[in-house]
Amino acid sequence: MMKAAIFPSRYVQGKDSINIIGDELSRLGSEVLCLLSPSGLDYFQTPIKTSAEGKVNLHIEPFNRECCDPEIERLVRCGKEKNVNLVMGVGGGKILDTAKAVAYQLNTPVVIVPTIASNDAPCASVSVIYTPEGEYDRYLFLPKNPDLVLVDTQIIAESPVRFLVSGMGDALATWFEAEDCKISHGKNTTGYLGTKTAYHLARFCYDMILENGLKAKVACQNKMVNSALENVVEANVLLSGLGFESGGLSAAHSIHNGLTMLEETHHFWHGEKVTIGLLAMLFLTERSQSIIDEVYTFCESVGLPTTLEQIGVTNLDRDYLIPVAKRACSTEETIHNLPFDLTPEIVLDSLLIANQEGKNSH
Repeated sequence: MMKAAIFPSRYVQGKDSINIIGDELSRLGSEVLCLLSPSGLDYFQTPIKTSAEGKVNLHIEPFNRECCDPEIERLVRCGKEKNVNLVMGVGGGKILDTAKAVAYQLNTPVVIVPTIASNDAPCASVSVIYTPEGEYDRYLFLPKNPDLVLVDTQIIAESPVRFLVSGMGDALATWFEAEDCKISHGKNTTGYLGTKTAYHLARFCYDMILENGLKAKVACQNKMVNSALENVVEANVLLSGLGFESGGLSAAHSIHNGLTMLEETHHFWHGEKVTIGLLAMLFLTERSQSIIDEVYTFCESVGLPTTLEQIGVTNLDRDYLIPVAKRACSTEETIHNLPFDLTPEIVLDSLLIANQEGKNSH
């Protein structure tokens, strides 16, 4: 029975850690292609340049806002022209995924500096590629995880609180999905079974979120860093990332993928839709009422959605929603890591029951 787990090579987190980025970069290279969004240029260019001075040569390149093949190809050409031996992405998910893809094509290490903690993608060995128009194209699975993930918690504290809360929703599903994979012997993203280490980290992620979530939200609302915020950022970014890649995914993310078929959900964040997927999954997998109550109570306390209406879905007609369930049950979806057979009708039943539970709990 083959098992595997994958991790980023180095993880650094703390208040004002952006100020030590030069030391961290110098461990990995000397000529650095640094991708920054137009807004990121205003906020982060100066501290990065100050920290890098005398340690590495920075080649700052504005990011054109979409992780797509033309932008990746443009940045690869730029990297070759400047003879870079290290790529760094600073910003949100698309710029980080672009940095990973560019580093892969240039065969260099990659440094990831997330400026929001809204999901668990920074540590992962995958990039989501879109079309230039912003439509999903494909996953690019990479041969290794990032060489360094550096998270400045003061930057996270100063970002909109909704990002942090959304990340809690993504992280909240980690343990339940890994547990399903453990029971069913479902494969993780390596194609092998998860390790005990991964399953325990997934559970630790859940416990950390429940214990610290509300206090972390209050800290973020006040743009302050406290131990609760540090713990939640670690759970959102590191523990959830390790848990999903090395523990495995199941129904929550598949139902999320189905929900993205509805145009009205497009303005809501990944973690918010994963939360709805998780709530449906709790009923689909017949979790205990005590667990269901625990999860709903937490979601309501921090402001995560517990009804379909809260992610924009007001039409609850079965004919309207059945495509969501069919998409969630597609052959390639991780919902099939559940330890039993299912149908789109069963998935839809669970989604509607979860929605009603959310209404009843208000």
